[in-house]
Amino acid sequence: MPGRGPISSGTLLAAALAVTLAAAGCGRGSDDSGEPAPSATPPTATGTTAPPPSPTPTKQGFQAEITKVTAGDLTSSWRKGCPVAPSGLRMIEMTYWGMDDKPHTGGRLVVNAKAAGDLVSVFRKLYGMRYPIERMEPVDKYGGSDFDSIEANNTSAFNCRNATGSSSFSQHAYGLAIDINPCQNPYVYADGRTAHKDCAKYKNRKLDAPGMIHAGDRVVKAFASIGWGWGGEWSGARDYQHFSASGR
Repeated sequence: MPGRGPISSGTLLAAALAVTLAAAGCGRGSDDSGEPAPSATPPTATGTTAPPPSPTPTKQGFQAEITKVTAGDLTSSWRKGCPVAPSGLRMIEMTYWGMDDKPHTGGRLVVNAKAAGDLVSVFRKLYGMRYPIERMEPVDKYGGSDFDSIEANNTSAFNCRNATGSSSFSQHAYGLAIDINPCQNPYVYADGRTAHKDCAKYKNRKLDAPGMIHAGDRVVKAFASIGWGWGGEWSGARDYQHFSASGR
């Protein structure tokens, strides 16, 4: 053709190779349909396979939900004749900071309905300071046994029972008292005894073990912010686990 020089042998060879590759489907990614085959993982700029993206980390903040309870929810902790009816109680389901230094969901406390909102604000503070709690379950899981709940180092609130060594209702029977980490914060009788031998070492309040509560610390101040008193300040017997609306 006019205006063009002779075609070199190298050019002819390249053209033939291109035709062969196209016929074999190798000149592009393709499947049997002739459509381009999608790439499962895009190549990086260097031609190597890109690793899958890392999951975006999520931050678990404090969460709480207050719901009503019925007698069916309190099969071991409530009975007829208790000073507050189930309608006057609420379940708080919330996150809490664990002894493993990790956040936990599903903590549950049954408390007086009038105190539920205030107690959520307290446990929000405890979570924020990463105060560790072993477990948080209604005492119904332990058949209503305060002793067994303490043996499990369980943080609990409502239980229709008498006060220790008394024929009168405990503040727990009103849902107006909470026992926190009862092993690290034992009930110590006036003569120095404690009913739980595995927790006896915590009678030494000079210890600074995780979960312990000390006079004037942030846990005591958090409950004081809603007007609740601490049993660790009693004269005679000391109840280091115990916070209540009346202070008793």
